Amino acid sequence: MQTAPSERPGAAPARGVLLTHESSLAHQTGSHPEQPARMTAIERALARQPPVAFERVQSRAVELETLMAVHPERHIERVRRACASATPLDPDTVVSEGSFEAALHACGGAVQLVDLLLERGAATGFSIHRPPGHHAEPERAMGFCLFNNVAVAVRHALSEHGLERVLVVDWDVHHGNGTNEIFAADPSVLFCSIHQWPLYPGTGAADDAGRGPGEGFTVNLPVPPGSADAVFCSLIEHVIVPLARCYEPQLVMISAGFDAHADDPLANCRVSEEGFAAMTSSLAGAAARLRAPVGAVLEGGYALEALGRCVAATVRELGRAAGVGGPDPDEGKRLQRSELAVCRESALALERLRRHWPQIA
Repeated sequence: MQTAPSERPGAAPARGVLLTHESSLAHQTGSHPEQPARMTAIERALARQPPVAFERVQSRAVELETLMAVHPERHIERVRRACASATPLDPDTVVSEGSFEAALHACGGAVQLVDLLLERGAATGFSIHRPPGHHAEPERAMGFCLFNNVAVAVRHALSEHGLERVLVVDWDVHHGNGTNEIFAADPSVLFCSIHQWPLYPGTGAADDAGRGPGEGFTVNLPVPPGSADAVFCSLIEHVIVPLARCYEPQLVMISAGFDAHADDPLANCRVSEEGFAAMTSSLAGAAARLRAPVGAVLEGGYALEALGRCVAATVRELGRAAGVGGPDPDEGKRLQRSELAVCRESALALERLRRHWPQIA
């Protein structure tokens, strides 16, 4: 995997940033679907369509204090020992000697992305690392995830940058149970998840809206097997974008999993590259209108060629919304917002959400 030299202290970044680190290749998992070849496939796709005005940044490892804002020290030590002995953390979550460093950089890349967006003027960016993170709960590694990269980055944005409202959109086909749990009682994070139902990990029911002071700030949008572009794109455009207008986030973070793609072997949804591009366009466009920076953090996606194409399409659309995009080779294939009808799932979600968000359009 290609990486860039470490960022230069004090240097202003390009409008867009791509964070990577070679340790992602050292997380060896054998024949597991979450494998180093995912990174290779992404790099091939980005090389075919180099993102214009995106700076490559080599990620730092997350600092222990930052990681401990979400995961207690005993969990971190448990993961470190498991990696050192190459002992699986659960039947799905395989690790090797290099996995701990990879996980520290995956988390550190997400945190560094937040710093670049909020401190150094980057308008958008993508943290492209493995292992993924959204299933990791504070004291439990699961579902291929060791630490919750997005949650640690968001907690950093709240505590170190003084933000009051962050929107997290998780479009991975599996529910982000870890992120859901971490922010369930926290109104400073609006967590929205589109995911196949039923499917692993079995959480994310439509009536899970958070708890205590965070009730209403967890928005679960389960979709049936076979759901394709029309459903996913409609939920972004007609549910999450109106919620964003009501909530007025100061930062938007995408848990960008691509296993809802039609080719993916681990689920049964039918989203295309054009669908992921349209979702990115809708969400990044809304963030731009709200003057909120938007960043993406890689989650799942296990059909290698499709994964690469989807990441490249997402980077392209993030750049277009931030004003740093180049020519679109697939301009004729783009899904237009006018084509995104309010699907049944969107209509039901809007009806359900009006209890907590009466102002939603």
